[in-house]
Amino acid sequence: FPVTISMDWNLEGKRVFGYYLDEFPVTGVVSESRVKYGGKVSHTVVLEKPIFINGTMRNQLLLEDCEVITDNPEIIANMEK
Repeated sequence: FPVTISMDWNLEGKRVFGYYLDEFPVTGVVSESRVKYGGKVSHTVVLEKPIFINGTMRNQLLLEDCEVITDNPEIIANMEK
């Protein structure tokens, strides 16, 4: 996997690329970023394309901060090619 690129913790309104459960590549817009108990950050991401995971279609999901690879538009465009 690519190295995570340093970003602010609050990604609300930003388009991001990441790997859900370190396995499923996803792209979408962050609708909420929050700091959880213990200081870890998670992001609610509204997906551009729904995906099936374990027989369930997902339109949005939670990405842990460590699962978000980038919010850089140029890098996302290159990863989608």
